[in-house]
Amino acid sequence: MANRDVTCKIRLFKPAVKKLTGAVIPSLVQTAEVLHTDSVQSQTMPFLTGNLQNDSTFVDDSKAESGTVSIVSDTPYARRLYYHPEYNFNKSENPNAGGRWLDTYLPGGTKEDLAQNTFNGIYKKEAGL
Repeated sequence: MANRDVTCKIRLFKPAVKKLTGAVIPSLVQTAEVLHTDSVQSQTMPFLTGNLQNDSTFVDDSKAESGTVSIVSDTPYARRLYYHPEYNFNKSENPNAGGRWLDTYLPGGTKEDLAQNTFNGIYKKEAGL
């Protein structure tokens, strides 16, 4: 085999790169909003007065610029309810209520692909692809 010199020039179209890069953060935040909405519509959160689900659970996008968004429940009892699925949850308002209500979005869960698929779709739209 002969040695061959190979050269390559790459020229980036900076406006396109800027548009693609700029689509990441809004897509990330919108994806978290979709997951939050889906968790409410799935009626899996414990619901007695509605405070936990409707007032105290929200998307925290304060760290979105660094690539992190969170779905936060900021009541003192949210952690206790989440990590104790053995509790006898009231199911009159939310028939699927129970602990660990976000596990369906984690690997092995029934909606494990929802976040990735949602992000992909929103990103394509935001980036104009």
